[in-house]
Amino acid sequence: MYNDIKVIGFDADDTLWVNETYFRDAEHEFAKLLAQFETENKIDQELFKMEMKNLPIYGYGVKGFMLSMIESAMELSNNTVSNDTINKILNIGKEMINKPVVLLEGVEEVLQALSKKYRLILATKGDLLDQERKLEKSNLTEYFHHIEVLSDKQESNYSNLLKHLDIDPENFLMVGNSLKSDILPLVNIGAKAIHVPFHTTWAHEQVTVDEKTNGTYKTCKGIKEILNYL
Repeated sequence: MYNDIKVIGFDADDTLWVNETYFRDAEHEFAKLLAQFETENKIDQELFKMEMKNLPIYGYGVKGFMLSMIESAMELSNNTVSNDTINKILNIGKEMINKPVVLLEGVEEVLQALSKKYRLILATKGDLLDQERKLEKSNLTEYFHHIEVLSDKQESNYSNLLKHLDIDPENFLMVGNSLKSDILPLVNIGAKAIHVPFHTTWAHEQVTVDEKTNGTYKTCKGIKEILNYL
């Protein structure tokens, strides 16, 4: 199945290192700060709506998340939220940015092995500065021939990237944790993909059962398992 593969792309957040866990923790802290105004469930729902509304403006990443938290706090409190609470929300975001980069099990071993046989690229989305910072902290830069921080991961984004790097889709394999962002768009443009699920998935990245079965891709329990196919 993978005989024609020359280039392997890797997603970053929750494929190479822990990320979504920090967002869930931040949402919990945010809900505690606003407990006087609403239940945690309602606060979570309103924050998610605000994130979706703001995605076209701010894009993905912690900074956009911080701004959405502030805007949600103002809305949920009917503009009565205190300056102290706003400061605490900003600190939640800053703490997220300064979190250590925790590699998932087997990541470096896999990159080390595959970099000897294939050209590896990193294709992630999010805030450029934050992703560059995390990559530097990860000490994984040496394994990648190219690093691309995309504004989104639609079929067109991948097609443009492969064209820019002069890679034929049939020679490309993508590895990632998100079916919506890392797997299905690649299958749809004629590339290969391996899904390595992470235990926590952002609601925005979830897909329907029909979408899950649409197309051919492999699913591995952990990243080390992909070595069985390459």
